[in-house]
Order: sequence, then structure tokens, then C-alpha cells
Amino acid sequence: MGEPLELARIPPGERVLLLPHCLRPSQTCPGRPSRQGFQCPADCAEACPIKILRQEALRLGYKGVCVAPGGALALRFVQETRPRAVVAVACAKELQEGGEAVASLGSEQPLVAAVPLSRDGCVDTEVNLGEVLALLRAGMDPP
Repeated sequence: MGEPLELARIPPGERVLLLPHCLRPSQTCPGRPSRQGFQCPADCAEACPIKILRQEALRLGYKGVCVAPGGALALRFVQETRPRAVVAVACAKELQEGGEAVASLGSEQPLVAAVPLSRDGCVDTEVNLGEVLALLRAGMDPP
């Protein structure tokens, strides 16, 4: 897995962010699953990690954000967008499987920088937002 220093060398327009849909508040989230990943409504009022991280990645100029229910959709997103770097948030099992899947891409393999969930369990999970935001901003001036 990549380090922040390596990630800092890749412009944000050549990076994507992968998030697990389990970060959403399961009881109140108005988002809906789709073929492209979980879609958040533009007027969402939830204060959830997905909204915060998606907005920051897009503000920074990331090539794309995918909120996936699992590794297959996330891998397809990476194959379709062909980024030079991936910032990924997931449970340890998904990060390991995702890293192996990305490695199978061979010469088109992007750098992967990952942050594991601080509390997993497939529903209402948690991640250290500060750690992910710092990784998203690697190589950029502070906001």
C-alpha cells in the first residue's frame, strides 16, 4: 500500500476515492444504491463521513468518488476511471482483497493508499476522518 509521500507526487485529478457504503447512517441515510455505487442526493442534510469525504475529494479536484457496497464494484470503478492513485477506506478484509485485485491489473496498477475502518461490522461503521482528510490532501496546501 502506498504512503502519503508517494501519493503527494500524484496530482488530485489523477486520484480517486473509494468509500464503503457502510459508513452511512443506516437508519436515516436518504442515498440510494446504483450501478455506479451509492448515490447521495445533492441536498443531503446528513452529517455523515461519506458526505464530508466526498465533498472534500471533489473540492480538491479528484477524478472521481465511488461509494461501493463491495470490492467488485470498486474494482470496476478503478478499471473504468484508470487513476494513477486510489485513496481507499474499508475494513481490513476488503482492503486486503482490494489490494490483491488491484495488483492483478499489472502494468495499469495504480498506487493505493488506504485507511482501515476504526470500527467495522458492515453497518454504521466508523473511520478516523482526520486521517482520511490528511491522506486526501497529501501534497496540497492546507485548506
